Amino acid sequence: MKNSVLIVDDHWVVREGLKLILETNDKFSVAGEAEEGIAALQLMEDLNPDVVLLDLNMPGGLGGLDTLKKMHEKKIQIPVIILTTYNEDDLMINGLALGAKGYLLKDTSRENLFRTLESALRGQTLLQPEVTARVFSFREREPVSNVKSERNTLLTEKELIILQAVARGMRSKEIAFDMGVTERTIKAHLTNIYNKLGVDSRSEAVAVSVENGILHL
Repeated sequence: MKNSVLIVDDHWVVREGLKLILETNDKFSVAGEAEEGIAALQLMEDLNPDVVLLDLNMPGGLGGLDTLKKMHEKKIQIPVIILTTYNEDDLMINGLALGAKGYLLKDTSRENLFRTLESALRGQTLLQPEVTARVFSFREREPVSNVKSERNTLLTEKELIILQAVARGMRSKEIAFDMGVTERTIKAHLTNIYNKLGVDSRSEAVAVSVENGILHL
């Protein structure tokens, strides 16, 4: 059975390009498309797609970040992959904090598109290397208000290593293999990281850490 994808982008050319690429893979089908968030939210409720490709910067109607916020309000639990460009660093960080499962540059390769979609469907967060570089180069931001500054110094060296691996899109099993420990140990460390940062997910942990200057390449 194919996984259905909802494409949300205000550019017709981008939507058509994504549709053509998705049609080349027998694991995916296009559930529908929308030019802005209000229409997208309605399609999410009507079509219940397996995953959403969402443009962040949509000038008309409801933008990408507001769409993510509305999804939370409506309790729409569909994994979202953000479509972004190189000049949207601020939006990228905020999108992570809102639970995006991955980011794709609009000129990404076919292989990266499918890899990111598959990761999102598994409930994992995946950042492509070129996007990760942009996220970590973004430094001139005020600390987020819901994270106490004293928490920044509470992460151990091992927890920082794990958090950096998470930001690169590595799975718990892969991190465990690299560090020579069990997967259960990594998951226990992740729980500690979440508690210290006051977050509930990998994507939120990465976003909060970047905004507060905790992570460095």
